[in-house]
Amino acid sequence: MRFVFLLAALAAFATPALAQDDDLAPPPSAAQPNPDAKFVAYDQPVIAFTHAEIVDGTGAAPRYDQTLIVKDGRIAAIGAHVSVPKGAIVIDAHGKTLLPGFVMVHEHLFYPMGQRNYGSLLYSFPRLYLAGGTTTARTGGSMSPYGDVNLRLAIEKGDAIGPDLDTTGPYLNGAGFPVLKVHVLTGPEDATKTVDYWAGEGSTSFKAYINITRAELAAAIQAAHAHGMKITGHLCSVTYREAAELGIDNLEHGFAVMTDFIKDKKPDFCPDGSQQSLASLDENGPEMKSLIDLLVAKHVALTSTLTVFETFTPGRPKAPERALDMLIPQLRKQYEDTWSKTAGNDRMKPYTVIFPKLMKLEKMFVDAGGTLISGTDPTGYGGVIPGFSGKREVELLVEAGFSFPQALKIATLNGARFLGRDGEVGSLGPGKRADIAVIEGDPMKDPSSVEAMPLVFKKGVGYRSDAIFDALKGQVGLY
Repeated sequence: MRFVFLLAALAAFATPALAQDDDLAPPPSAAQPNPDAKFVAYDQPVIAFTHAEIVDGTGAAPRYDQTLIVKDGRIAAIGAHVSVPKGAIVIDAHGKTLLPGFVMVHEHLFYPMGQRNYGSLLYSFPRLYLAGGTTTARTGGSMSPYGDVNLRLAIEKGDAIGPDLDTTGPYLNGAGFPVLKVHVLTGPEDATKTVDYWAGEGSTSFKAYINITRAELAAAIQAAHAHGMKITGHLCSVTYREAAELGIDNLEHGFAVMTDFIKDKKPDFCPDGSQQSLASLDENGPEMKSLIDLLVAKHVALTSTLTVFETFTPGRPKAPERALDMLIPQLRKQYEDTWSKTAGNDRMKPYTVIFPKLMKLEKMFVDAGGTLISGTDPTGYGGVIPGFSGKREVELLVEAGFSFPQALKIATLNGARFLGRDGEVGSLGPGKRADIAVIEGDPMKDPSSVEAMPLVFKKGVGYRSDAIFDALKGQVGLY
């Protein structure tokens, strides 16, 4: 059976880990009236940050020695000469940088459990995402769409904490994918029926997957657009050019999964050879330029997920120790055993060429006028862990050649605009919702300073990141 990377990648040689249906597991401390209250550091109606550096998410240069006022969950004022209101709680932000909360658009509420199984983590993941600065997120495909929808509603009602969610429906995929939780479409009519059904059940966007046919994709696009919703795709059987011509809104994983340049590719068939095609691709050639120009002209956004491709690339850093501490022992062993084999795995060696090429292509796409948005995709063989992966994605965008303000815009305002939420989130400005990540240090001088994020505010409520991480240590895989 053909073996396509990312969601199923490396499962064949990953160590089997604990697998259970986590949707049915009760959350820790469920008996407490509000178990998340212990994570809250600030919930006062008026808060003033003083002497802060601000990188506002618009791509603009940072501003220094600023005062930012939060009132009733929104940003009331920002400036160098803003007065602190009487009675405000003052946070001295000397040496700190304020960023908008991340808007990540390829996230999941499940994690690879080994043996081609992906367990839903509807308790730990939303809290980890929030602790890592992600205050708005789109799921990039669902294994338990009812769980995702119900979590979105619980967060909206205040019954759970986590990012505001745009929840994709179940994967829209054809035959050939070896994961039993994924529905197999039987044709265009089934694609339409599936979109219509899940639009009615509360899904807010859709995702096409690797074995979908052109006719099924066309039907899904038409149905999603009829509901006023967007549709993205991690494609293989359909090329990027074909999907753009059909009207898709977004393509996942930058240029990493395109099959446009595989010789003798058959229509509606997911071919082998994608790695070799990417490794040998002339990124400066006329064919690549033509594809980029088409995507820009058709207003097709690309989602950067450099975090997951970093895990496939020999010589790249291991996931940070603190992130691995979140995992149950079986999942940690699964990741560490596979990571240690990466350097000698022939399937992974092409990524030493592919990974820097993906970075270059994303920069070329943006320079040509394209819209790049970002996500982290906690799949593969593990190691992409919410709470840590969003910050890493920003660092990798800087490594790809973007300035820190540009990288931050990709991870915040661009995503908010794509989701139609930029009136509320995605940047720091008067009237915007007070979704703020507080950084110790100056990411303009050292992008890795985003790793030091002690506080994350959502709707003006400040959460202690370390408290969330400490509470979830060793829990990812259980809840």
